[in-house]
Amino acid sequence: MSSQSGGYYLPEPSRWPIVGSIGLFFLAFGAVLTMNSVSGGWYVVLVGAIVMTYMLFGWFGTVIGESESGKYNKQVDVSFRWSMSWFIFSEVMFFAAFFGALYYMRVLSVPWLSDAETGSLLWDGFVAGWPTDGPGVDSKFTPMGAWGLPAINTALLLTSGVTITVAHWALKEGKRALLNWFMFLTIALGVLFLGLQVLEYVHGYRDLGLTLESGAYGATFYMLTGFHGFHVTLGTIMLIVIWLRGVRGHFKPEAHFGFEGVAWYWHFVDVVWLGLFIFVYWL
Repeated sequence: MSSQSGGYYLPEPSRWPIVGSIGLFFLAFGAVLTMNSVSGGWYVVLVGAIVMTYMLFGWFGTVIGESESGKYNKQVDVSFRWSMSWFIFSEVMFFAAFFGALYYMRVLSVPWLSDAETGSLLWDGFVAGWPTDGPGVDSKFTPMGAWGLPAINTALLLTSGVTITVAHWALKEGKRALLNWFMFLTIALGVLFLGLQVLEYVHGYRDLGLTLESGAYGATFYMLTGFHGFHVTLGTIMLIVIWLRGVRGHFKPEAHFGFEGVAWYWHFVDVVWLGLFIFVYWL
């Protein structure tokens, strides 16, 4: 039933969820192959990334077509807002689990393993401290400093939060040119962030000896920053879609949840990075 007749729009069955599942499988399988030094792992990751990108643009295109054809009413808009809110909440819990693991490791498990009474039974001579590779892991690395590339990336993401807010204001004021320019700036800042994160990883592996094999610190560092980088990548793809829609004249000052949903997600990515900068790089 369409929204034009006063009902709640129900879409036809979609192929995109299964396409996305296939893409995620290739990404995960390729990552496992790569981490175990199996030849061709990166090619499997690349296939997964291509499938995921195809799925995102295809699914976005389907939803955009439904929106522009007038199939969504206010009730559907409310559903979208609740859905996006719960999705972001699930992402908050996702990162909360990783931050919790970091807290447990730094504050609880590492001191326990060096305790004079209990630690000596397991790892005699282990001295607590952070960053550490942990007992039983013999690796030499230098921790990633906070005031180089990470500080620059923090400034970039904070600035992108400002630019997307200005773009939102321009949309509500009907200033299309300003909307498009500030959306372009937001995308450029996101792409620059990802480029600098790649340089940071190269610096970590090549110059600091900081790898996934660097025990407790290396594993948590790449787990937290890597998953965040993945979220920035998805957010940048969504920003590109919203920018292209703005260039084509989509969205109205009084109805533009497609824009708002992506803006919510981008602000969430900004906040998570602040937590990473403080607890992973700085402290």
